[in-house]
Amino acid sequence: MIKHQFKSRIIYGAITLLVLMVGFGSRKFGFMLPQFIATFAGDTLWAMMIYWGCRTLFILKKKYVSVYISLTFSVLIEISELYHAPWIDAIRATTIGGLILGYDFYWPDLVCYSVGIFLSWCIDYFIVKNGIYKLFH
Repeated sequence: MIKHQFKSRIIYGAITLLVLMVGFGSRKFGFMLPQFIATFAGDTLWAMMIYWGCRTLFILKKKYVSVYISLTFSVLIEISELYHAPWIDAIRATTIGGLILGYDFYWPDLVCYSVGIFLSWCIDYFIVKNGIYKLFH
């Protein structure tokens, strides 16, 4: 059981890092993507990364727990963007702070988060349901 948990954490952690890299790529090379994708891919991938990170941390919990946690976290971060005090704006002015906390509230981001988390859950469900996940064990 512990060996299975360790392997699962490695796989989920690797997926988290992969999604993170694809997200950075979508920002860096967004000019090469269709406008719609370039506009919304980063936020969608950010939420996907949060989901996979939750699966890595909460491996023993059911998938819906990661859905709830990642969606709640994403929405709270977006709502926090309505708050602009000098101390939090100073954090947002850093690269890592801006990537985590964002800058300005934008309604469509909530849709991107929902879509990203739903897509991640579907991928996660499909992998386990169809046994593809077992290829890595």
